[in-house]
Amino acid sequence: MKRHTINILLVAILGVVALSCGNKELESRIAKLEGKIAELESKGSPARPAANPAPEAAEPEVKPEGPLPAIEFAEEDHDFGTIKEGEIVEHMFKFKNTGDAPLIISSATASCGCTVPVWPKEPIAVGEEAEIQVRFNSIGKPGIQNKTVTITANTYPKINRVKIKANVTKEANPS
Repeated sequence: MKRHTINILLVAILGVVALSCGNKELESRIAKLEGKIAELESKGSPARPAANPAPEAAEPEVKPEGPLPAIEFAEEDHDFGTIKEGEIVEHMFKFKNTGDAPLIISSATASCGCTVPVWPKEPIAVGEEAEIQVRFNSIGKPGIQNKTVTITANTYPKINRVKIKANVTKEANPS
């Protein structure tokens, strides 16, 4: 039930993001919700307050038996620093499969349509390195921007995240 609730929250967040990518207040609220989801996933906390216990016991993600891949990023956060509005910047998040089985990334989704991840579609062998490209389009995005890319793979846990940040300076108005 907890997993179902978290999935519903994630779908709701992504829906709001897709419809209102340019609204700073909504993006801030979305970032806070993403943080809450990450907290719930990592701590195994109930998805509802104790005053309203879930009718069914929440089932935590169960670690599969047997050899598993493991994704280890060289860095999980990247700051582009200050960029001009309208610039398109990209960063390659390098990672290595440090597990005991081939790594398969099934999806990589961004918290906003202005951020596009590109990930390897083929399995990454044990010990092999690869990259996830994250491109950020700053058109119409003045101010501090924080974006998250959620990576789903055959790892334990299934969800991994990388983040980008940029301070976008507003384009000067021509006189």
